[in-house]
Order: sequence, then structure tokens, then C-alpha cells
Amino acid sequence: MSKLWGGRFAKNTDVMVEEFTSSISFDQRMYREDIAGSIAHARMLAKCGIIDTTEAETIIDGLQAILADIENGTFSFEVSLEDIHMNIEKRLTERIGAVGGKLHTARSRNDQVALDTHMYLKKEIEVIAGLIADMQQAILDVTEKYPRAVMPGYTHLQRAQPILFAHHMLAYFFMLARDFSRLKGVWERTDMMPLGAGALAGTTFPIDRHFVAEQLHFSQIYENSMDAVSDRDYIMEFLSFASILMMHLSRISEEIILWSSSEFSFIELDDAHCTGSSIMPQKKNPDVAELVRGKTGRVFGHLMAILTVSKGLPLAYNKDLQEDKEGLFDAIDTVKFSLTTYASMLRAMRVNENRMRSVLRNDFSNATDMADYLVKKGLPFRQAHEVVGKCVAYCIEQQKWLMDVSLEEFKSFSELFEQDILEAIQIETCVDARNSYGGTSSVQVRQEITIARKMMDKQRMVLDMYTKGNI
Repeated sequence: MSKLWGGRFAKNTDVMVEEFTSSISFDQRMYREDIAGSIAHARMLAKCGIIDTTEAETIIDGLQAILADIENGTFSFEVSLEDIHMNIEKRLTERIGAVGGKLHTARSRNDQVALDTHMYLKKEIEVIAGLIADMQQAILDVTEKYPRAVMPGYTHLQRAQPILFAHHMLAYFFMLARDFSRLKGVWERTDMMPLGAGALAGTTFPIDRHFVAEQLHFSQIYENSMDAVSDRDYIMEFLSFASILMMHLSRISEEIILWSSSEFSFIELDDAHCTGSSIMPQKKNPDVAELVRGKTGRVFGHLMAILTVSKGLPLAYNKDLQEDKEGLFDAIDTVKFSLTTYASMLRAMRVNENRMRSVLRNDFSNATDMADYLVKKGLPFRQAHEVVGKCVAYCIEQQKWLMDVSLEEFKSFSELFEQDILEAIQIETCVDARNSYGGTSSVQVRQEITIARKMMDKQRMVLDMYTKGNI
């Protein structure tokens, strides 16, 4: 098949080279963006008198017919035509004749592919922002379902201090809130229109780039044509955002995996979100959490890949930049899958409140509260720390816990201990005593939830602006 760019060539492209350089297998997903960009370009060409209105209408009708063909499954993509742009342009010319060849006036595949990618990523950012918000809502749903459940808080994966389960889950809410904010920043730098840059130097035709930007709902255009066709910063930023988001999901995955094990038994995942073993009938495996944890690595890899691809490229466009899309598309798909399944899994999981409480009965996570008790009685903290440490060592030797120690035994370590020590080290007391801003007390957690809801309201406003094309 003759190439649309084949005039300078005396030989056909080697079949292996066609396969190697073709991108249609993955960039065909941008067909809507490619057609929308072409329609806006045709309207601009007519507005500027570069083609006449009748020609523009013929081109637009042909493009809309091709869109219908693709969406009803009757369009056949061809590797020999390399990419989504050439596939559509070739079919357009076949459908409407030579006038179809006028569509490519005043543009290059370099600025065309950049436009498609910007438009595609903007659309996917809108979807992903909604999925982040839904997972945040799932977290809020869980906190409201288990408002008084207490659990051990950990450092170094060692039991540290008792906390509310809701407090622990809300930590992930606020991580996701930062992810949402980062994604908004990615949107702002993706919302730049490159079309009109041509191959690298602009065009000799009297085009109106601002008109095209308005047609396609871009708030900005690139100020420099060479930057416009070579910029992949917005993709790097998206993959950086996606990597941080997936890191957050991987962290909660690790906890879900631990908590659902027999050793912890803090939660039970719904059967719909687990799988079994082909050999061990008793198994219930947390595959969703494990897969999210595993897929995090591939998203990290896509970020490193685009950074590595771009680091040595001279201006302006180079074929290396074709490597931007497969990693981007895979990261988008991975993030969407992970967020969707996670929200569903969190809403369906059951929290074993009794088990978590019983664990707290049999550990020393109330030791810090015991030291704080002594400090409030006037003992310097370092001395209080030593007293409690000796008391803990005594309990280990006697095979008992702090709540098993009598007042007489406490007094053998310090005369500052009074009857109220027995109440001070109760689990609920320990939790509610941590009433500093952002702490784990029930008062503070209720305040966190109020703040979280207000943040969700602001995020919904952002989502509405995305939908309206105003952000």
C-alpha cells in the first residue's frame, strides 16, 4: 500500500519495519480525540479562508461517518497505515475524494498526535478524579460503619498505641485528597493546546490557534511551537501522580493483606473480592489487594521509562516519543481498575471489632499513657519512661499485662501512682485522651470526618468543572 508520505521514497517499507514502527495497535483508542481535533481544525481552516466552507462541511461529514463506523465496529485498522491519524485520513479520502487531502493543511502528525494525547489524558483525568472521590467516600462509609472500633496502632509493625480504626482509615482519605490535588495540577498542565505548531516551526498559513483551542475546550495554547510538539512533561507528571497514588494503594493493600490473615483476623474480606486455592480448600486469598500491590511496580516502571526516553532527546520531535503512549495507557487502565475494585472491596469488608479489642487487652500499647499519667503527677518524662519500662519488664517476667497489675504493685515502682491509674490505662481512656488536633480521640475523629466531608464538597465542585470543560 502506498504511504501518504511516500512521494520521496523509491522502495516500499519493509513489513518488519511497518510492524516495528506502527502504533495503531495502541493509539487507536484515541480515535474520538483524533476525529474531534480534525473537525475543529477543518472549521478553523474554513474560518480563516484556507479552505472553503463547503469543503469543510464535506470533511466534517466524512469524519463523523468514520466515527460512526469505528463505534459500530465496521472500521478496519491497518498496520501499514501506521497510526490512528493515517488510518482515519486514508479512509476519509476514500470516502469523500481528494478534498479529504485538504484536511492536513497547516498541520503535522507531530502536533496532531500531541493534541490527541492531551485531549485523551484530560478525559481520563476526569474519570480518575471521580474514582478517587469514590474511594474517599468508601473510606468515609467505613468510618461511619465502625465509629468506635479500636485497634492497635503500629510503628515498626510493632504494637504502639491504641487508636480508633476510623482514625487509621482516615489517614488514607487524606493521602487520597493530596492525590486528587496533584491530579488537578496535572490537568492544568495537560490543558494546553499544541495544534498549530506544525512539525516544529509553525505554519505559513494564516491559522487561528485560539479558535481551535476554544472549539476543543483548552484554556491555554503553547507559546512555542518546538515545545508544543516535544513536550511530554504532562505525561511525566501524570505518571508521577499515578505512581504516588499507587504507592498509597499499595500501602493500604499491605495492611488489608495482614489484617485479613489468621494471625491478625482484624477484618474479613467479602467472598466476592477473594479467590481460593486450587489445592487447599480452606484458603481465602486477598487477591485484589495483592494485585494492586503488584501492579504498583509496573506504574513506577512507566514513569522511569518516559523519563529515560526523554532525557537525551534533542528538539523537536523524535520517533522515540512514540514510546510515551503504551506506558501512559497502561497506567491509566491500572489506576482505574485499582480504584474501582478498591472502593467496592472496602465497602463490603467486615471489621472484627471484638478481635481488635481483645488484642489490645493483651499487650503493652497503653504504656505511653501510663508514662503520661506520671508526668501529669509531676515526674519528668524521662524518669516516667524509666519507671514504666521497669513495670513492663516486671509484667513480662510475671506473665501479666499492665491492666492486671494491682495498685500495690504499681506503688512499688512509684508512690505517684493512685487509684485513678487503673482508669487511666483503660483502652477507651487511652484513645479519648489523645484529643490534640488531628489525634485519635473520638472528638478529633469526628472533626476529621467533618473536614473530610468539606474537602469532598470542594472536590465535587472541581469534578463539576471538569465535566463542563471549565478547568
